[in-house]
Amino acid sequence: MTKKNTNLSHFNKEEVPNAKGLTFGIVVSEWNGNITEGLYNGASDALIECGANANDIVRFDVPGSYELVFGAKIAAKNKPDAIICLGSVIQGETKHFDFVCNAVAIGIKDLNISLDMPVIFGVLTDNTMEQAENRSGGKYGNKGIEAAITAIKMAVLNRK
Repeated sequence: MTKKNTNLSHFNKEEVPNAKGLTFGIVVSEWNGNITEGLYNGASDALIECGANANDIVRFDVPGSYELVFGAKIAAKNKPDAIICLGSVIQGETKHFDFVCNAVAIGIKDLNISLDMPVIFGVLTDNTMEQAENRSGGKYGNKGIEAAITAIKMAVLNRK
């Protein structure tokens, strides 16, 4: 649950496992690119700050959030330690929002069941562009950072 007016992306590096030697695939939706670029920058910067080598981070671009699941399936062929899916779906006037969000959430859940690596849900599902901006590097932090920290923790857990 989001705390109102709180930046939730601050983390204590001492409490995060070292990412040195871990490999990551980051699948990024091109739709709402101003938002997803912020998420990507936050995620990749956090991975590097926590010890990952930039060469161990491979980016995969897909047209929209719906395609994140297939993009993650492609990324899995490289056998990364974790895959991060980054997207942004903003509520419109039709039910399209509900269908896309539901499909992506279930698709990523299904990949977590079928693959031998964690697939992290880093998809913003906001009511407005302003909310998305606030959560992709704005006043509420950057969910890309949070997805990266989750990926590191899950990758380390998976290696145990």
